[in-house]
Amino acid sequence: MFVLANLLFAAAQVIDYALWAYIWILIARVVISFVQVDTNNPIVRFVYGVTEPVLERVRARLPVVSGFDLSPVAVWLAVIFLQHFVVRSLFDLAMALR
Repeated sequence: MFVLANLLFAAAQVIDYALWAYIWILIARVVISFVQVDTNNPIVRFVYGVTEPVLERVRARLPVVSGFDLSPVAVWLAVIFLQHFVVRSLFDLAMALR
């Protein structure tokens, strides 16, 4: 059982790191939206490419409030929820299996 526990622990940690990276990319997207940047920049294209598919789906379901796009906030809250629910559940399950 310790092998399964270690596998779950490693999976939880990788998911946690990926979610933290996505939060930082989302923050970069918000900062980029406030400043004038060259859209041909590879970093800007990467940030838009990673965040736009998710933000587009949320934006389609979320109303625009006073001209503000609240989709990054909704996605940020969803990522925080995933970190606290999925990742911690995997950590707890791994600890219970040890």
